[in-house]
Amino acid sequence: MANTFTQLYVHLIFAVKGRENIISSKFKDELYKYICGIVNVNHQKVYSINGMPDHVHILLSTKPNCLLSDLMRDIKASSSKWINDNKFVIGKFQWQEGFGAFSVSQSQVDKVIAYINNQEKHHQKLSFKEEYTGLLKSYKIEFDEKYIFDWVE
Repeated sequence: MANTFTQLYVHLIFAVKGRENIISSKFKDELYKYICGIVNVNHQKVYSINGMPDHVHILLSTKPNCLLSDLMRDIKASSSKWINDNKFVIGKFQWQEGFGAFSVSQSQVDKVIAYINNQEKHHQKLSFKEEYTGLLKSYKIEFDEKYIFDWVE
């Protein structure tokens, strides 16, 4: 698109179905590289990716023609298939339905990158549920808890 100038950053969060802790350290780095490849093939750019055994965070920049729901569909479908084809988990791996997408201003990019990179330390003090619902509240996103992730307590 000639004469179109954008700077669009999005913090994405998605979880393993049933919030199972099955993204192990044995394959998580490979998974993150695979997901980055999916994003790159879709002509978007990853700035940071990290997570915990039950969920993933990504900060990416998007072009104005990117449909986040389509990108997330591709990320989830392709990465699920890759995990299952490589037999990284016992049984069938699946992501939960839905995802969180939070816009990020240029001035906050470094802060969000640090936040994503420090997930392990961050989750020593805060559960995923507290983290996720906290983000929804801070972004003033109305939600009904029965329609967000299946929480395992």
